Amino acid sequence: MKENLKLAWIFSWFALVGQLVFFIGVSFFTGEWRYVMWSFMVSMAAGVPSLIRTWQAQKKANQNGENVIHMDY
Repeated sequence: MKENLKLAWIFSWFALVGQLVFFIGVSFFTGEWRYVMWSFMVSMAAGVPSLIRTWQAQKKANQNGENVIHMDY
């Protein structure tokens, strides 16, 4: 089964950075900086393991030659 690693990378980076950026914006808007503290913990808990798993899947796909991009001009 071919995995969509591009989509996995997008979701992994969103889990790590996107949520934090969103809640920083919420904190600026509301003035409650506790949103950033809680979102940082959630982003780390969700983002780091997803990045590690995506990196491992990418490494495995590269070793198997499944994710080779051929550029024929």
